[in-house]
Amino acid sequence: MGHTGHTGHIARKRFGQHFLVDAALIDAIVRAIAPRPGEALVEIGPGLGALTQPLLERCGALTVIELDRDLAARWRQRQGVTVVEADVLKVDFAALADQLEVGEAAARPATGRPEPAEPPRGAAEAGPRPGGLRIVGNLPYNISTPILFHLLAVAPRVRDQHFMLQKEVVDRMAAAPGGKDFGRLSVMLQWRYDIEALFDVPPEAFDPPPRVVSAIVRMKPLAAPPVLDEALLSALVTVAFSQRRKLLRHTLGRWLDEQRFDGRFDLQRRAEEVPVAEYVALAQSLPGSN
Repeated sequence: MGHTGHTGHIARKRFGQHFLVDAALIDAIVRAIAPRPGEALVEIGPGLGALTQPLLERCGALTVIELDRDLAARWRQRQGVTVVEADVLKVDFAALADQLEVGEAAARPATGRPEPAEPPRGAAEAGPRPGGLRIVGNLPYNISTPILFHLLAVAPRVRDQHFMLQKEVVDRMAAAPGGKDFGRLSVMLQWRYDIEALFDVPPEAFDPPPRVVSAIVRMKPLAAPPVLDEALLSALVTVAFSQRRKLLRHTLGRWLDEQRFDGRFDLQRRAEEVPVAEYVALAQSLPGSN
């Protein structure tokens, strides 16, 4: 892809901008996402369009969320691109899902699909069509975790999420119990998503090169997630991992006593040894969890 796309735009450090320029990796990412016409595709931080351009070629229309006013203005000129000029942490993704649900049928003739413009009867009751938001993006390193937690609330309206993140963050998201990577982030995302680390992206794939290795992660919301109080799960997991080297009886044990928990839970373990399903079951069994 070269550097031709950089004309007139300087990477702004405050937005954590690193532009993807490796054509082979861009192709691999787009193939992993496999976008199709008519899907409700949303890209966070399109930048200069390294991903946006090939996605657009495959699906005909997409929505981009761009905070940089110069880039937002540039994307408004492009046919098939709807621009939300905003901080992603302030975007109401549920409202966006509602809008795209309504707009999909009208947009479909432009994609070359011979389907009727009107949504079929019962579409509204059936939820987002066809199958919810597909969210993609190269997430800024400095706010990647807050973005992931912001999107947790809209998981029921999402079909899948493909993100480029710092490899260290992806390792933590996808970690299995028992290792140093398994922590609060692992539990708080894995109770709600199936998470798969796809492949790494070296610093040389970007301009300017970041100081870290990146990775691509795929997140699919679970079809039937456990019913629980997310705030309660977050509180207990935060306490559990507050002193990772200590046995849970020193941290979580005291907290459970304060919650008047009278059930059974093995506290002779460290936080990283407890599987996600056990944290979930504990959250569900606490007083006040229903």
